[in-house]
Amino acid sequence: MKAIEKKTGVPGTGGIWQRPDSLWEATAPPPPALPALKDAVEADLLVIGGGFTGLSAALHAAESGRRAVVLEASEIGRGASGRNNGQVIPTLTRPDPEDLVATFGPERGERFVALIRDSAETLFALIRRLGIDCAAEQTGWVQPVHSPGRIAIAERRAKQWGSRGAPVELLDRAGISDLLGTDAYYGGWMNRSGGHINPLALARGLAGKAVEAGASVFINSPVLSVERRGDRWVARTPDGTVTAHALVLGTNGYAAAVFPEIRTEVVPVLSWQMATQPLDEAQRRSILPGRQAMSDTHGDLRFMRYTADHRLVSGGALLVPVDGADRLRRIVGLRLASMFPTLRGLRFDHVWNGRIAMTTDYTPRVHQLGPNAFTWAGCNGRGVALSVSLGRELAYAALGRDPAELALPLTEPRPLPFNDLLQRIGPFKLLQYRWNDIREI
Repeated sequence: MKAIEKKTGVPGTGGIWQRPDSLWEATAPPPPALPALKDAVEADLLVIGGGFTGLSAALHAAESGRRAVVLEASEIGRGASGRNNGQVIPTLTRPDPEDLVATFGPERGERFVALIRDSAETLFALIRRLGIDCAAEQTGWVQPVHSPGRIAIAERRAKQWGSRGAPVELLDRAGISDLLGTDAYYGGWMNRSGGHINPLALARGLAGKAVEAGASVFINSPVLSVERRGDRWVARTPDGTVTAHALVLGTNGYAAAVFPEIRTEVVPVLSWQMATQPLDEAQRRSILPGRQAMSDTHGDLRFMRYTADHRLVSGGALLVPVDGADRLRRIVGLRLASMFPTLRGLRFDHVWNGRIAMTTDYTPRVHQLGPNAFTWAGCNGRGVALSVSLGRELAYAALGRDPAELALPLTEPRPLPFNDLLQRIGPFKLLQYRWNDIREI
């Protein structure tokens, strides 16, 4: 595979993005004190991006005795890792295990399926081992189906994941009603290894633990260029350089301009999150009493989970973001009240948004960028558990382990033609989702 000889560009710098009005900002423990890069340093592994992928890569490299350096353009958790809903989901959005095996072949496909199957347990085990304070609750993840015909989706997924050892359960209409506290759904399935976390707290916690393990994490240090010099990768920031034997790009949907072939193979989609006021005890006993994470089969997704202080975090998508916060308060408020009448008139204390990196087939992309250099892109709304597991695998591959032995379904980058146009018209895909949601397909 041909190496990337040199990439130049000026991505957004730290300190210019407005802090989102997120619940996570209000409740996460403070970040570790981290410097900006002001010197020339050398490392075994250079990691670009201080989100879940990059921090997991740095942590696992450092724990294996290798010198890792992370360059984050802004602050830890400023991108998708700190703005998402915090659901820990050990599946993909659309492709099922048999789809992945058909795409990547029996050997690579099954290894990738196993990584996804174990991704939630991997994350929660890491949180427990390191003692990360991120409001982690491994209460399970449930996907209810919103129309009678879609019960086939739950049956197919429970069967395929269950046959591969996942702790899943198929639920009939009575079972899903008991689990959720609403009769709005026709059945569903559950994976008991899932759950939810405070994502910004997890990102900050991973940064602190990576530093404790021996990694160096630099914030407000955007990468201006990356080039291959001899057998080393060299990254330049406004005030320093990093020279390293290996490279992991962990920016996903926020990919730096220095790697346009990665940035342009995904379509960033704006996703809104919102947190209610704390629910009272009676409401908590009747609404999702087991505190599972929930996201259903609507294309125009309905989802929710509890927080440590008993708020529901839900959200949605909009065709046009104008007055988005106020409009979504009405839209999502009505949706929740239709399922749970006791929530009628509920106040939303926080509304924020962030971008999800989508691919056209809803499948993540994993690439070798050159010698000892790896990346992935396209979380498709499943980035929390997947990012941490893939960050580990990318680090191992970059540091010399045979990628054929890892859960890395490598492909060539496929930049999307007219990507900028797709980003502008992407929100109108919501119309198709809404049309499909009222049909049995």
